[in-house]
Amino acid sequence: MKRVGIGTVCLLLLLMLLPSNNVNAFPGEISLGAGSYSTVLPPGATDVQSMIYQTSNVQGKMPTNDWWSNLAWDAYSEAQYPHPLAMKNGERGMRIYYPGNRISANSAAIMGWMNDIHDFTVGHSNASAFPDAKVDGFSDWFVTAAYQNGGNAMKVTYGHGSPYVYFEYTGGNPKLSFYTPPTVWHGDANSPVLGITMAGAHYALFGPSGSTWSGIGSGELVNNLNGRNYFSIAVLPDNSAATLQKFQQYAYSHVTDSKVGWSYHSSTGTVHTTYTLSTVAKEGSQSGSIFALYPHQWRNSSASMLSYTYPSVRGEMRTLEGSSFSTAMAFTGVLPSLPDMGNYNRATLAQYVDEAEAEVYDRNKDTYWIGKQLGKLAVLAPIADQVGDAAAANLFRNEIRGTLEGWFKASNSSGNLKAQNLFYYNQNWGTVIGYPASFGSAEDLNDHHFHYGYFIKAAAEIARVDKNWANAWGPMVELLIQDIANDDRQNGMFPFLRNFDPYAGHSWASGHARFGDGNNNESSSEAMNAWAGMILWGEATGNTRIRDLGIYLYTTEMNAINEYWFDVHERNHHPDFSRATASMIWGGKTVGDAVWWTGNPEEVHGINWLPITGASLYLTHYPVYTNTNYQALVSENGGTNFDAWEDLIYMYRAISSPSEAKEMFASRSAAMIPEAGNSKAHAYHWIHNLDAIGNADPDVTADYPIYAVFNKNGAKTYVVYNMTNQERTVRFSDGHVLTVPANSFNIGNGSGGGGGNAAAIPGKIEAEHYSAMHGIQTEGTSDAGGGDNVGWIDTGDWLEYEVDVQAAGTYTVKYRIASLEAGGEIRLQSNGNTLLATTVPVTGGWQNWQTVTGTVALNAGVQTLRLYAGAGGFNLNWIEFEASGSGGGEHVTDDYTAWTARNSASQATVHFTPTTPAAYVDIHYTVNGGIQQNLRMSLSGSAWTQAIGGLSSGDTIAYWFTYEKNGPQYDSPTYVYTH
Repeated sequence: MKRVGIGTVCLLLLLMLLPSNNVNAFPGEISLGAGSYSTVLPPGATDVQSMIYQTSNVQGKMPTNDWWSNLAWDAYSEAQYPHPLAMKNGERGMRIYYPGNRISANSAAIMGWMNDIHDFTVGHSNASAFPDAKVDGFSDWFVTAAYQNGGNAMKVTYGHGSPYVYFEYTGGNPKLSFYTPPTVWHGDANSPVLGITMAGAHYALFGPSGSTWSGIGSGELVNNLNGRNYFSIAVLPDNSAATLQKFQQYAYSHVTDSKVGWSYHSSTGTVHTTYTLSTVAKEGSQSGSIFALYPHQWRNSSASMLSYTYPSVRGEMRTLEGSSFSTAMAFTGVLPSLPDMGNYNRATLAQYVDEAEAEVYDRNKDTYWIGKQLGKLAVLAPIADQVGDAAAANLFRNEIRGTLEGWFKASNSSGNLKAQNLFYYNQNWGTVIGYPASFGSAEDLNDHHFHYGYFIKAAAEIARVDKNWANAWGPMVELLIQDIANDDRQNGMFPFLRNFDPYAGHSWASGHARFGDGNNNESSSEAMNAWAGMILWGEATGNTRIRDLGIYLYTTEMNAINEYWFDVHERNHHPDFSRATASMIWGGKTVGDAVWWTGNPEEVHGINWLPITGASLYLTHYPVYTNTNYQALVSENGGTNFDAWEDLIYMYRAISSPSEAKEMFASRSAAMIPEAGNSKAHAYHWIHNLDAIGNADPDVTADYPIYAVFNKNGAKTYVVYNMTNQERTVRFSDGHVLTVPANSFNIGNGSGGGGGNAAAIPGKIEAEHYSAMHGIQTEGTSDAGGGDNVGWIDTGDWLEYEVDVQAAGTYTVKYRIASLEAGGEIRLQSNGNTLLATTVPVTGGWQNWQTVTGTVALNAGVQTLRLYAGAGGFNLNWIEFEASGSGGGEHVTDDYTAWTARNSASQATVHFTPTTPAAYVDIHYTVNGGIQQNLRMSLSGSAWTQAIGGLSSGDTIAYWFTYEKNGPQYDSPTYVYTH
């Protein structure tokens, strides 16, 4: 599968040259398809500041809306929170602070901010002050700040999840200034490395070999670099000599680049993300570093962790070592609307549609409020279709078309530059600004993903039913997508992933991050609306690159929301923080009692729900949590007399108590004033659909992205909207199959081809999806992909699964197990006969997961398989059946041919021959589900190869490739080879 990307400069230039009905009406109007944007500021409009604090080394457009963005906006910077450290660029150098041992909380806030009392400042021995600090370079989650005073200079490189800070010097030595003398517990004046403690925080100071120190015992330390120019520090989890020695292993391996890569594996409904560091060894030959992972990362990674951890305002950060790590997260699907399955009164629903049809829609609003109006119309149109009101559906969609077309044209009917309702491209910063702007979207570059997400989502609704319109106006839609989430590193118009932080896992709202608490993000749900709009637009227009980018952003941010805003597992928020939700996330704190404009509880809670749409079903994954959140809202509000956003509150309540939500809506509907982006029709439709079919089931995925699986008391409803022009068969991870006509919904309740509810073999079965059991319980799992595992398995317990074996033959069966006890045994049985007995190894913990394999012969057809515990004492997360020998044959695509050859009883070689020469090919593989290896393959003639040794008969290699093709980088699907 191709790695996601959007447009390139070449694409935009090509679009500009395409024949169009548009003739550029004024100098500076740039045509894109049927629309255009301006490179000239509209009259009377405010623009972003012209000054960018950057050196000549910076290539490409400056990122905004990042955790470190303030460095580019101001002469120095406000505090920045890469975690586990906090940093601040100042006149005297780099201020460094470790919040971890000083995090505090009250009922409404978790505080880990950096104040004026910091641990120390790293400056320059020959420069007491610097005129500014500038961006000298950046990568996906690292940045380099440059300080210059005449011939004296200092460069500082630091990044997310790094306990290290790296320095390079010209004209002098590192000078560390403390408020009070630190305690030196390792080293002395003649050793290059010191271990120090300042205010309870432990650090290692790494000078070059042969360097010495002056000032020990005072409040100022100088490292005499011994003719070298490099230096680094690390914050340590403790002050032991062994820990310092471990961190010294990577202290001279300086980070030079950080890069995220991702791929959406549609066959499994999984997003795989890889985080890679490039390093240079200043001494020795060590590569790689120590990563500190956030909870959303380590919970979804199978990588082996070190024992060191750091507290943070996001929860516990866990560490690992190396050059890269990967995560795997389930994509749980989006829908253009909920299906027509509600137990509503259709006449009442039609009446609410009529009320919306009678409203007057004003197209002359700023980008945020016109966006909300577009979002409201995009949800109403499918509901009007469902009640058979074609006139209303046409009115809603024509209003969307007219509004978008008005905004997507920079010139008026006279050919002059419009004063409003247009988009302007700022060449200096590389951004598109819509006018009228609002909430700092122009001068501060705030909230572009919030505003433009509504435009994209509404355009996707039109594209769903009108491909010709999408072809004509699509280039302007994709211009907005590039502004908020460009992932083409060669695109000269926009920075990489402006609003999304790939390491933090969520977006940031402020363009300049000019706050002592760091950057912030309030409405996580409006970010999700933007990413969902990209998924729907990409699928409706056949642009899988945009679709898959949206899936990556949506899936990652969903996991971050559940961890940091909602803390659905109650593992990350400080125990003194008693709020059920975070209303705002900051770099240095978490807030639960306010948003930018109010402390009103309805809006404090609701800002992370709206807009509720068919893409908001992730809110329904944890109904126990939603009940807790709702009850907290009622308590904070002093009851259920809601004075704002009551429609949204009832929709949210429907997740945990649809009967109560129906009653509340019915009693208030006459007087209700819906939230500006919502309608009574939609609220009524949502509440009654959830009452009828339940909440979305996150444990079931599909091999097509426009889907949802609802579960009401164990009864599942499978919903797919097929946006393609051909009939499509969609397979679900629990074995269910739906055949969906072109451009339409299909809905199944446990029936369909391929054996109905029977799980297809070959295929993967989640352990908790049994048809019958004896003696077991389920629990949440920390294994990659999340969800539940089966536990408390004792001798004699069993689980049964209805399966549909597609063809008789020999299969490799894999069990994902965890155990603290020796002697466990799984017996795979059919009709009372044991087909395979597998010994369960000790994995070292009830959530330390390992994959064990065996081989079994199965007959074709629907049948019941039983997993019987011959000896208990283990947990089970999933079972997978693969046809033995699968993956060894050729895999032929337009880009390459790949295959695996058995060399000997203990070795196989993977081959990759690109259609056109590739600059590089990397292989990522696991053996029997173990630790993932990431290697650069060797070029031999026209083929790239990688030998894998140490194999035994029956071992399974799962592998995929990252390869270069004409500049861009792509990922392949995952293949499986059984030795």
